[in-house]
Amino acid sequence: MPGQATRVNVLVVGGGIAGLATALGLARAGTEVHVLERAPDFSEVGAGIQLAPNALSALDRLGVLEKATKGAVFPQRKVYIDAVTGTTIATIDLGEKFVAHYGYPYVVAHRVDLHAALLEGCRETGLVTLENGREVLSAQNQADDTVLVTCADGSRYVADVVVGADGLRSKLRDAIVGDDLVPSRYVAYRGTVPIEAVGEDVTSSPAVLCWLGPQMHLIQYPLREGRIYNNVAVFKSGSYSPDHDNWGTTQELDERFSVCCDGVRRATTYLSREIRWPMYDREPANTWVDGRVALIGDAAHAMLQYLAQGGAQALDDAIVLAEELAGATDIPSALAAYEHRRIGHVSKVQRLARVAGELFHIDGIGRVLRNHVFKDHDPTDYTYLDWMFEPLVRAPAQRRYPI
Repeated sequence: MPGQATRVNVLVVGGGIAGLATALGLARAGTEVHVLERAPDFSEVGAGIQLAPNALSALDRLGVLEKATKGAVFPQRKVYIDAVTGTTIATIDLGEKFVAHYGYPYVVAHRVDLHAALLEGCRETGLVTLENGREVLSAQNQADDTVLVTCADGSRYVADVVVGADGLRSKLRDAIVGDDLVPSRYVAYRGTVPIEAVGEDVTSSPAVLCWLGPQMHLIQYPLREGRIYNNVAVFKSGSYSPDHDNWGTTQELDERFSVCCDGVRRATTYLSREIRWPMYDREPANTWVDGRVALIGDAAHAMLQYLAQGGAQALDDAIVLAEELAGATDIPSALAAYEHRRIGHVSKVQRLARVAGELFHIDGIGRVLRNHVFKDHDPTDYTYLDWMFEPLVRAPAQRRYPI
């Protein structure tokens, strides 16, 4: 009947990586899930994503590790380089010692491939219903221990629990936290090119290259079995204003990177100049939960990209949320337990991402000191990565990876 609300068990708002991982985690535990996505189809935008061991552990528990890493690249090292001089600052060994330490490797994959693996996993369960073209405006707790969800087209849903995975500009977060986006004044340009277009100096062995410069940086790595090369250039705009959109232009891009070495300047020609990606995050929130409504992924803890942990933390969220909701009879308590297990850790990652950005983009004497401090770093010393990379559950010892 027109206007009648559709009754579902668990409703997930958002069909991106966080939303599909949540739906899949719950379905693996035997729960029926309904996913609403505002876009006309289930798809992902962007190019590369870096997946640390904690992300791979989550994908393993979701049963899609092989799907998600099919065609992925297993880099042997991550290298930080001064973008102006071309001098290596520090290297992290991602080879056998890294895998032995964490039980999982470090992987770079195409976001489309990761999303497709999660989507296929959801469909295979037979417990996840996927619906497009539904923009959710609100989710309100009701007196009868349900949640009423209202969409922009007037459609309504009643659920026992609602998970807000609606991203950076989450409508559900507005009702729970009520904060604003925090502009970093940085903007990113991305581009992929055939591997033949780049020089042998960056393709001789798989690596993630992080070129660090004054108020800018460039990230490069191969994707899809090394057939294409991913490039992401980030810089601070001197013309940023909340009152207009004419900032972070391609002219600024060229000016900011003009001080760099030949290899970095050459890489800027690989970028797509039609789309720019303004970078925002959120302040760490005091809560992600309101009764039977919970936030997850960027809706809960949008962070700057400098630690490459946004996707990984969303996957970990999904695992913990599924664990707490599995068989729960007291939904609000289960959601509160999920929040308790995750919010402190992820808030720390959010804050450190900002610090990492400052370290990446420092200039003057600070840049000299940064390079000097890290020049003797042991590539196999993972002490300062453990708190962030350590998987929730380690892999079986017998598993082998193509590193």
